[in-house]
Amino acid sequence: MTTFVDRVELHIAAGSGGHGCASVHREKFKPLGGPDGGNGGRGGDITIVVDQSVTTLLEYHHSPHRKATNGQPGMGGNRSGKEGQDLVLPVPDGTVILDPQGNVLADLVGEGTSYVAAQGGRGGLGNAALASARRKAPGFALLGEPGQSSEIVLELKTVADVALVGYPSAGKSSLISVLSAAKPKIADYPFTTLVPNLGVVTAGSNVYTIADVPGLIPGASQGKGLGLEFLRHVERCSVLVHVLDTATLESERDPVSDLDVIEAELKEYGAGLENRPRLVVLNKIDVPDGKDLAEMVRPDLEKRGYRVFEVSAVAHTGLKELSYALAELVAAARAAKPKEEATRIVIRPKAVDDTGFTVVQEEDGLFRVRGEKPERWVRQTDFNIDEAVGYLADRLERLGVEAELMKAGARAGDGVAIGPEDNAVVFDWEPTMASGAEMLGRRGEDHRFETPRPAAVRRRDKQSDRDEADEEFDEFKPF
Repeated sequence: MTTFVDRVELHIAAGSGGHGCASVHREKFKPLGGPDGGNGGRGGDITIVVDQSVTTLLEYHHSPHRKATNGQPGMGGNRSGKEGQDLVLPVPDGTVILDPQGNVLADLVGEGTSYVAAQGGRGGLGNAALASARRKAPGFALLGEPGQSSEIVLELKTVADVALVGYPSAGKSSLISVLSAAKPKIADYPFTTLVPNLGVVTAGSNVYTIADVPGLIPGASQGKGLGLEFLRHVERCSVLVHVLDTATLESERDPVSDLDVIEAELKEYGAGLENRPRLVVLNKIDVPDGKDLAEMVRPDLEKRGYRVFEVSAVAHTGLKELSYALAELVAAARAAKPKEEATRIVIRPKAVDDTGFTVVQEEDGLFRVRGEKPERWVRQTDFNIDEAVGYLADRLERLGVEAELMKAGARAGDGVAIGPEDNAVVFDWEPTMASGAEMLGRRGEDHRFETPRPAAVRRRDKQSDRDEADEEFDEFKPF
């Protein structure tokens, strides 16, 4: 059974906004009290937050599909719909969020760091919010926008100061267990360590974290063994420690060749690992042959510029000197890091000639309109209601879409698409779109809300209505 997961593909969908409501207020002796349709509620966001109590992405491995709740539709009586509940996804410290192409969207380091991975859709406006002096009684409301949906990749990169690297069974887990309070699984066979182990070391007044990175063998950077799965956990470490086995039973191996192989894999993996400060630990000197081999190879390693420590995790030999040396390197690395700048808000105003949309004629002759406002307005329009279509036409005309289409060479009957190729509204364009929309009727204007007429005129109109009703009744009388 999988117990540790450091990479998952997540399918997320934010909540959609609720539709606006088209309603007219009615009460006794006041049947037409004006529009009172409420707005739809906003859809819930999906936010990814660093939580120190979470150490693995296992939960998302088993449940990769996550969706926030939708906003509720508006109601009559100027009652707005309930907003959708935001969905918060806790992740371990050091989680990187990428898109399916591998582009980094966010790098989450530090408790409480968050990233909105998908925004909920806006709620549609009700007819009360759409009412104006010109449009006194809108008979329509705007639809809620769909929430954002996407696929993202979560990768965990362990946040530690020191990384122990080396062949399987070189003694990394034993070393981290005696340097810190960590209790990793220890046994004498390859790939005992299947997950990165993390421990906290105190050396005098210095406190730092140390990680055991498993599975490095020749070809690890190309995916052989377990190395490729866990090399990413070395990326954030400031100091690298080569743990070399001086008591190996394999005749074709020795500490120097082991070091060369691991160095080659780190260089091949990249990510700046070849430039990290490092030192060498010759482990298992409690074994007689191990002590002799350590003394034999130490001069060669020191000639290469490495600081070398002879230690024994079993006999607790040389550990104090090693821990203080690591503390010095960690302190130097922390001091060399640039200080974090205070959060700045950068305001980039739009250019004075930015219309907010573009009109491009494609190879097949179709004119495509792209822009945040036109595309949002199309998503909010109920095309089953003529009045709503006319309202959309008015908005597009005021934005200048019709004028830009004429500049681009569009003629009556040409195809126009608003939105991306996979989700666009296509129609045959008429240059008199706004005027044609007016022919749909006096949108939102109702004579019943105009200035009251004299009582005699109202009685005459009522009698005329009754006469028309009688005529219709007589027309359908049975013979």
